[in-house]
Amino acid sequence: MKIAVIGSGTMGNGIAHVFAQNGYQVNLIDISQASLDRALQTITKNLDRQVAKELISEADKSAALSNISTFTSMDGAVNDRDLVVEAASENVNIKLSIFKELDGLAPANCILASNTSSISITKIAAVTSRPDKVIGMHFMNPVPIMKLVEIINGYSTSTETSNTITELSKAIKKIPVEANDYPGFVANRILMPMINEAIYTLFEGVAGVAEIDTVMKLGMAHPMGPLQLADFIGLDVCLSILRVLHEGLGDPKYRPCPLLVNMVEAGKMGVKSKEGFYSYSHGTKELIVSRQFA
Repeated sequence: MKIAVIGSGTMGNGIAHVFAQNGYQVNLIDISQASLDRALQTITKNLDRQVAKELISEADKSAALSNISTFTSMDGAVNDRDLVVEAASENVNIKLSIFKELDGLAPANCILASNTSSISITKIAAVTSRPDKVIGMHFMNPVPIMKLVEIINGYSTSTETSNTITELSKAIKKIPVEANDYPGFVANRILMPMINEAIYTLFEGVAGVAEIDTVMKLGMAHPMGPLQLADFIGLDVCLSILRVLHEGLGDPKYRPCPLLVNMVEAGKMGVKSKEGFYSYSHGTKELIVSRQFA
């Protein structure tokens, strides 16, 4: 099976890494060559880390990198693919535009998958001429490490398509879990309200950043507190998902906390902007110090 991945950011390069490491030929697509170059650097660094931990050999690393080709356009990059995985920004208009164009370029038998974390697969499929071959393939971050893949069946997704993606997920050593196409699916339907409630707890002055995260880590055995996790995911991504939940389900319990909205508007996105609920330095993801919130 030949794969294409659209988007070379955190999720896209991780998805390309995993497919390539498991022997699949991958065309990695982004509109920016600079972004593609950064993606290859990230994949190489992550493979080096696996070599250092003796999880793979140098030969395995070289083979994985040789399986990846980069393109700055979908035209010519998807024409012979069996599966295309879209991993662009969590923005419905961007995704609909990509799938409209993709539908006209990819072979008729090609499965079109989205790595969306909340947007309706049914809505995405409706802009194509092959809704039976459109499916959600929601990887978790960081992709090379996390085992789960949420498989989201849209209204028209065929059993054949669903079975193919389920078996492919197993082939790349992931554990697939099927979900139906409702806002947030399973993972974010549960996770985002928890993160939002943690932000409200801070916003309303119940406790500080470090205290909230410490309670959840030590009291609930979470490996990372909800505010640090929000920084890691990206506060803009959290806000986008919460808005999908709020609009799609119409329940005020999904209303994004005003503090989250303000932080995103101020450009405080978490790790990727070097400041969110915590401050970060030197471009690392290491926790430095929590910000003060009045």
